[in-house]
Amino acid sequence: MQQTTNTKPLRIGIIAGEMSGDLLGAGLIRALREQHPDAIIEGIGGPLMMAEGCRSLFPMEELSVMGLFEVLVHLPRLLRIRRDICRHFIADPPDVFVGIDAPDFNLGVERRLKAAGIPTVHYVSPSVWAWRQGRVKTIARSVDRMLALFPFEAAFYRDHHVPVSFVGHPLADLIPERVDKDAARLALHLPADVPLIALLPGSRAGEVARLADTFIATVHWCVHQRPGLHFAVPLANAMTREIFVRALGQHAGDLPVHLIDSNARQVMAASDAVLLASGTATLEAMMLKRPMVVAYRLARLTYWVAKRLVKLPHIALPNLLAERRLVPEFIQDEATPEALGAAVLQSIDDTARRQELIAAFDAIHTQLRQDADHSAATAVLEVAGR
Repeated sequence: MQQTTNTKPLRIGIIAGEMSGDLLGAGLIRALREQHPDAIIEGIGGPLMMAEGCRSLFPMEELSVMGLFEVLVHLPRLLRIRRDICRHFIADPPDVFVGIDAPDFNLGVERRLKAAGIPTVHYVSPSVWAWRQGRVKTIARSVDRMLALFPFEAAFYRDHHVPVSFVGHPLADLIPERVDKDAARLALHLPADVPLIALLPGSRAGEVARLADTFIATVHWCVHQRPGLHFAVPLANAMTREIFVRALGQHAGDLPVHLIDSNARQVMAASDAVLLASGTATLEAMMLKRPMVVAYRLARLTYWVAKRLVKLPHIALPNLLAERRLVPEFIQDEATPEALGAAVLQSIDDTARRQELIAAFDAIHTQLRQDADHSAATAVLEVAGR
């Protein structure tokens, strides 16, 4: 019998809810178009996805709502968008639908589309492995394939019998094995011949407000112990800069602190070590092979609740990936200037430990370097039957 081939253009529905998802979506679309240049791709995306040929049915900014109060205020609009997008895809079904991150929005879309017979993929696992593990049942009802960035996530889904592909992390493909510290300092106009610590108190206003004073007090402590140290602080936007500058003004003395607009990755590349808030930046610092000290602080009530819900041995991504305490982490009241400062000084003094860290970071970097865009595209095409 003669085998027939599907000659219709590939049709993909796709939704990203914020800039990080837009970046992942753009890479995925590029990789898909290498095999299907005439693919029709539509849904909700930002400027990067649209530049790759995605037709956005709604502005991505409509979904970029954070915080409980803000979500409640915008809930009728969000529900209307979700209803309209589901109707659109059910009326004209794509070969596959891909929800990128934004689980509160996308899993609801995926559940309805899957029930209507449309294959679904979710790219970037929610933190279901960390808390509210019962959500995995909802995920199983919603997706035909989960695309996981980290191996421990893939293991979790396999244990719960949810189809999963470990695709690696795009940052691992983007960041080279070694970065030039001197070139980064030159580009940022930072002093070349001094020990330099990068300070990253967070990218959101709330994070910076909780950590700025402690980080600046840590600078005071370090400079008192070790005159000659310099510090560089990349600040994500005008609001976080204002919060940090205000905190800086409350400390006496002229501290050797260089404030830099954005450029967090380059600032870390220019540094000898990094003091930072827990988050994705710890993954970047690890791939840049920089020793780090991680701090984590929440509002007291939020922390009280989280401590009872979250069941993790570590909070820093390098420690979760290594399955051991690879880098020091200080949570809530443990994050004092003295504790953070002592760990920072040790990170630049202990040469033997630095070499051990670099070897461990190299191993994780290699593990995460899976050509994520093409790995994700391969998985999406498998689910689409193409």
